[in-house]
Amino acid sequence: MSLIKSSEEIELIRESALLVSKTLGMLAKEIKPGINTLYLDSLAESFIRDHNAEPGFLGLYDFPNTLCISPNSQVVHGIPNKDEINDGDILSIDCGVLKNGYYGDHAYTFEVGEVKKEIKKLLKTAKESLYLGIKEFKQDNRVGDVGYAIQKHNESNGYGVIKELVGHGLGKSMHEKPEMPNYGKRGTGKKFKNVMVVAIEPMINMGT
Repeated sequence: MSLIKSSEEIELIRESALLVSKTLGMLAKEIKPGINTLYLDSLAESFIRDHNAEPGFLGLYDFPNTLCISPNSQVVHGIPNKDEINDGDILSIDCGVLKNGYYGDHAYTFEVGEVKKEIKKLLKTAKESLYLGIKEFKQDNRVGDVGYAIQKHNESNGYGVIKELVGHGLGKSMHEKPEMPNYGKRGTGKKFKNVMVVAIEPMINMGT
């Protein structure tokens, strides 16, 4: 797959990405103590299909559901189930959409009810690092510049960066090159060109 996208491809990816965001926005209104994640998964599948698209994760690498839903300390790729979610939980929901031949991919971590102060700080720091990484994603910068920004911010706040899982390019395939680790050295890795598309996905935990 080409790393460089045409303006037409960018618009198609944008359309898929916007549907992912709308799906997550719809789910945000449904998340509350006592529901289970299979219910959220069913809502998401119906919503995506009602918008003339297909769930991007369903069947991908034999994944059985529309959403990856990971509660609390589970990092990613959680499979929806009938376990009830509780007040004070956090719920990471990763959603993918395939529309007009192009993928959108986005994750968000939701608070269920009232979560502990230290959890709020964890989520805030991860979100800050995402925007610092996005700031480094520009013409002639490199993969390592993005990873360095994310790693530095999180580690300076006392959090560990998960190195086994990475972000990725996006387009006609869900996972395209380049890989986008959340750590790195400035000036290293693939050089960015205009009209590349990537998913930057900071994943951190408490401790190192």
